[in-house]
Parts: sequence; C-alpha cells; structure tokens
Amino acid sequence: MLFSRYSVIAPVSLSIALLITSCSESKVSQCQRLMTVVNQGTSLIDIKKGQQVSTSSQLSKDLKKVTKSIQELNLKDPKLQEFETKFSKSFDHLSEAIAKASQALADTKKAEASSDGRAKIEKARKEIDSALTTAAKTAGKESDALGVQLNKYCSQESTKN
Repeated sequence: MLFSRYSVIAPVSLSIALLITSCSESKVSQCQRLMTVVNQGTSLIDIKKGQQVSTSSQLSKDLKKVTKSIQELNLKDPKLQEFETKFSKSFDHLSEAIAKASQALADTKKAEASSDGRAKIEKARKEIDSALTTAAKTAGKESDALGVQLNKYCSQESTKN
C-alpha cells in the first residue's frame, strides 16, 4: 500500500512542476515586454526632440512614466533585470536633463529686455546646452548601447527556444 501511494504521488508532482514551469513567462516574452517599453520611450524622444518648452516639459514627464513602466515589469530573468535597472536609470537621467533644459528655456522666455535679462538669457542658454549635451553624451549613448546589448541577448534567447 505504501509503495503504490508513492508511485502515484511522484508522477503527479512531476506533472504539477512541469505545468507550473510551462506557465511561467519565458525569457523571450520578458525580452519583448522590455523592448516594447524601451521603444515607447525612444519614440517619445524622437518625436518630440527640438520642440518648445511645454513639449519638453511634457517629454520629461512622459519619460518619468516610461521609467516607472520599466521598473514595474517585474522581470524574472537576472540578466533582463540588469537591463531593466540600467534602462530605468538611463531614461531617468534623460528625463532630468530635459526637465532642466526645459526650465532654463522657460526662464529665457520670462527674462526682461535689459542687461540683467540678457545675462539671464545667456546663463539659461549655457544651462540648456550643458544639460542637453550631457544627456546626449551619457544617457543617450548608454541607452543606445544597452539597446544593442538587449537585442543581442534576446536574439540569443529566441534561437535557444
């Protein structure tokens, strides 16, 4: 009797384990979810670059939302978790730089037509240049490099499955 009970429990346990494993999200689908959110953020930047203050301010807010969306993906694959963290930081840095440039641009629009106003405009222009140059050099390039690495990793995973 004892022997027959264990001979039934083992196959049932194995079946349950296989069912749970097969229901868990694959690395490929996790890759796709991450790529989708990253592409949304990249598209926002491409569409709105070079636009006015209100648009830049909105872009900064939208990139914050993308950052939050990336953080909420709850990916299980350790390598994808690394990508998730790095993309979050990258989009957050871009958002901060764009917000800073947007604020500086708004300050130039408020400046008076005086020598003091001209000084404020010149200072704001330098801040805009600095913020956007920093964003392009650091976060932008980092995001591009991460995208290449993510594509490489995910394409390797899709060929394994």
